[in-house]
Amino acid sequence: MAMIKNTSYLLAIDIGNTTTVVGFYQHGELLDYFRLASKHTLTSDEAGVLITSLRRHQLRSTEEVNGVAICSVVPYLTAVYQEMAQRYCGQTALVVTHEVKLKTRLVVDYPHQVGADRIANAEGYVHKYTGPGIIVDFGTATTFDVISGSGEYLGGVIAPGIETSSARLSERAAKLFKIKLEAPRQAIGRNTEDALKSGLLYGAIGQVEGIVRRIKDQLGGNPRVIATGGLARTIAAETEIIQDVDDTLTLDGVAKIYENNMAQ
Repeated sequence: MAMIKNTSYLLAIDIGNTTTVVGFYQHGELLDYFRLASKHTLTSDEAGVLITSLRRHQLRSTEEVNGVAICSVVPYLTAVYQEMAQRYCGQTALVVTHEVKLKTRLVVDYPHQVGADRIANAEGYVHKYTGPGIIVDFGTATTFDVISGSGEYLGGVIAPGIETSSARLSERAAKLFKIKLEAPRQAIGRNTEDALKSGLLYGAIGQVEGIVRRIKDQLGGNPRVIATGGLARTIAAETEIIQDVDDTLTLDGVAKIYENNMAQ
């Protein structure tokens, strides 16, 4: 746990449909980060109390936040955290969109349609890695983002998320139930729980391997494959097609976008 005192922070916030990740940065370095539920009834006061508590009790500091950057795919929560930033940090938050200053260039048909999380992933990649890449982000949706060797964002793929598929299956099939996603004892399930685990895990792996291979065929060369998101490590442990897991890629991208836009 970080024990940093006598400094001010950049607060980076990555708001997803299921999880919100908040991180505190000092001079471009991530000090600590926390995963919170994306509560769609959250108020700005609740968010303020939560952020203040994390800053004071987890980081052991009473110093101020002097910058806030938000990446969000939930418009309601974007507004909540913007108000929180103003009221509790005294800062006007930078909100990630296709219109902010980026190191990467969005080479797609409609840049305004690219999600803020995907923009942050691309920005994180071009700052942390070299050469072409494929970013697989395991969230509410599983997204595949493609970066060229010159750092251009070329687009990608959006597929149903693993936990989303699991929840939908349990809702639609009366005799099936939601399970914890983990590796089954063997591919052939001898009970309903193991059969579900096998189908969800190996189905997700087959999806990732198939889509990545098709992207590689189109892109050419040997792009680096990076996984991020809540289930990245679970999937990466079962396939060789994922080369690296970067738990904070999106958050680091948000921080870099803030730096890009604040630089004089």
